[in-house]
Amino acid sequence: MRNVLVILLAFAAGVLLMLVLPGHRGLPEATNPAHPATSSSVAQPATASSVAGTDGEDGDAGTDDWPAQGPTPEQVLYAQPRMLHDALAKLGPRVAGKPNLYLVAFAGDGGEDVFRNEVEYAAQLFTTRFGPSAHALILENHPDTLEKQPLASLSNLESALDGLSATMKPEDILLLYVSSHGSEDHDLLVDLDPLPLDQIGPEDLTNALAQHPFKWKVLVVNACYSGGFVPALHGDGTLVLTAARTDRSSFGCGSDSDITYFGKAWLVDALNSTNDPIAAFKLASGEISQWETQDKLTPSEPQIDIGSGIAEQLANWRKGAAAGPRVPFVPASPASTSSTAQ
Repeated sequence: MRNVLVILLAFAAGVLLMLVLPGHRGLPEATNPAHPATSSSVAQPATASSVAGTDGEDGDAGTDDWPAQGPTPEQVLYAQPRMLHDALAKLGPRVAGKPNLYLVAFAGDGGEDVFRNEVEYAAQLFTTRFGPSAHALILENHPDTLEKQPLASLSNLESALDGLSATMKPEDILLLYVSSHGSEDHDLLVDLDPLPLDQIGPEDLTNALAQHPFKWKVLVVNACYSGGFVPALHGDGTLVLTAARTDRSSFGCGSDSDITYFGKAWLVDALNSTNDPIAAFKLASGEISQWETQDKLTPSEPQIDIGSGIAEQLANWRKGAAAGPRVPFVPASPASTSSTAQ
């Protein structure tokens, strides 16, 4: 009897000790029948901020721009086929009896507003200034447009080309305008953290285009070292324009800029003066050279490669696309310090 009493007293003492020890929390609320789960212990739906990470010791600072109240990265990726289908469906009807021009404007880097500003302006410029025979599709990476525009990704570009090839006629012209950072290895930055997006090199772009029957193409690569794309993209019926030669930087990107040097010179200034992309390039090159000399920068030396027949086909398009009034440049995301320098 005495042993039993000792055991009972020891058990009671142990329970009492557990209850009074500092920091002891008792049973988990979810399994303690005396304390039903509260809102703080109930699992909450996943949000973009919880998926993307934080700027803590183990977090990725590059995800800070992801909107806390926006869709999650998985939701964004899941929505791409629908968004791209809708964007293609919104293109204006093709004008019969004349060459039409179809612009795909691609903003690769989602970390700076300047690329978004440029492609959105390009779409506005062509569809407003050059009338109903010009059509524009925007692919862009930017935290503010996750639910508005399809992503600028290689897979979306390939799907967009698929859709356009079903709409365009043999006489129509594809104009691909790509704006992003470029590397010395001639890769274009395609980035919107934390999404897993592939970078784009000359071979990637060439292969994507080769899968489609576009006879007439204007390919504009606005990035540092973009001259490295010329050899791969060269061909009959193709006009290639780049913002720099193969071993030079271009200028005008950054958080203090609204538009790049090349975008300002070719899109805003030159194409508001002429509807000829080749003549516009010559005007833009001279203007860029003046800016670089003034700013004491190493000349970027924009490149041009004119394939057989494309100049004549662009002239045919211009006959049915009388230029309208100038389109003023208004940045979709104004920089903190407005600047035309990259």
